[in-house]
Amino acid sequence: MQKEILINWSPQETRVAVLEQGIIQELHLERTLERGLVGNIYMGKVARVLPGMQSAFIDIGLERAAFLHVADLQSLIAARHMETDAPEAVQLPIEKQIFEGQTLMVQVIKDPIGTKGARLTTQISIAGRLLVFLPQDEHIGISQKIPVEQRTHLKERLQNLVKTEFSVLDQDATQGLGGFILRTNGEDATDDELSEDIRYLRKAWLRIKDSSQRMPPKSIIHQDLSLLQRVLRDLADENTSVIKIDSKEQFDILSDFSKDFMPAAASKLVRYSGERPIFDLYNIDEEINKALGRRVDLKSGGYLVIDQTEALTTIDVNTGGYVGARNFDDTIFKTNLEAAGSIARQLRLRNLGGVVVVDFIDMGREDHKSSVLSEFQKQLKRDRVKTVVSQFSTLGLVELTRKRTRESLAHLLCKPCETCSGKGIVKTARSVVYEILREILRESRQFNPKEIRVMAAPEVIDLMMDEESQHLAGLSDFVGKPISLKADSSLGPETYDIVLI
Repeated sequence: MQKEILINWSPQETRVAVLEQGIIQELHLERTLERGLVGNIYMGKVARVLPGMQSAFIDIGLERAAFLHVADLQSLIAARHMETDAPEAVQLPIEKQIFEGQTLMVQVIKDPIGTKGARLTTQISIAGRLLVFLPQDEHIGISQKIPVEQRTHLKERLQNLVKTEFSVLDQDATQGLGGFILRTNGEDATDDELSEDIRYLRKAWLRIKDSSQRMPPKSIIHQDLSLLQRVLRDLADENTSVIKIDSKEQFDILSDFSKDFMPAAASKLVRYSGERPIFDLYNIDEEINKALGRRVDLKSGGYLVIDQTEALTTIDVNTGGYVGARNFDDTIFKTNLEAAGSIARQLRLRNLGGVVVVDFIDMGREDHKSSVLSEFQKQLKRDRVKTVVSQFSTLGLVELTRKRTRESLAHLLCKPCETCSGKGIVKTARSVVYEILREILRESRQFNPKEIRVMAAPEVIDLMMDEESQHLAGLSDFVGKPISLKADSSLGPETYDIVLI
């Protein structure tokens, strides 16, 4: 399926939209002051080792210490089995591998999310256009997305190319050639293209090694490509018809970058110079606003309700006003089929990660369930992020996990409501009035003021002066104190202040 890539650039923000058949499928954002950290390499300092959790906190110069688990430590210590002479790789406890104050070269594999710090690894990898370089490993691997029957041949080709490329280097440079993994978009690459990528990655690693010997702890020694450059490396492929960018300066930079590293993408770059903003032309901003809402309407008249929580995301499918099929079973089936494609698109567009629970409309027929699940799995295969889908549960739910690599769209663009603190609901004005009346009674028993003054939101004060005035007068007589009211529009619907005078 042909796709278009639209790039909207400004000094403070870069936005990239991926369209298929004119419909936005993915949205990527990078803000100058909030650029992601994944792929960056630091000289970290061990701040604390936690044997009980088999992990450590590493100071890499960020606001929060980063997290390193023992499984992400590079060093596997070879030991001999107690009963045989065969060597066996075992993992030593973390407290026997690193110590507080130690300096480590670490790489970020997951951005800080919420209150959690970045996640680190000491297993360094450097991504190129076609290959991923593993400088501390000798492994040659092939992407799992490439058909099994082609992997053996591709592995042999890559092994020969690596040996050929490094044979021309001096002895010091060839010590520990490192490993490589062929990316999915390298399946049809020529030997020259692969060799070019090998040379580029090797040079990048030598620069990193040099920086690691010169830079002090808590310094960044390698920064991953910008979003604009990653567009050419990761998003552009043979199905990309055009890459439009609305900045002449960035167009020139990308053109030079593509000629050096991604020549196949250079011809697809187009500078957009129209009067209307490029995202307005394709209604991208409107789609973004829809993606921030709970409800997603389907063409059939049905709709989805999407809710994000701390632990998981729930998606509920409803028929809404759709009554077009011959019978109720067909109505449900067609709505669920349409929802399957829409849900897969929303996962990509909103970048929803972690556990996702989908509540399709209950279906009585097993063949309908099988068809809906098959369509859902088919649509999810278009996702570049790894997803694992379960069968229908006994309660009729479908659970899936989608790898979380960065914040969701809602977390990037929004913050919790200051009025409701993210709950989505506030107390009614009457509930607040009764709360105030109880608080007045409580305060009057503890203190002996001359007067009690209530400050609250206008709708709360209006209710106290109108419908609840009799209850207020009765309470004033009961406590023997005058109660005055003052509306304050700066106060939220649940906020009030009781002043004892």
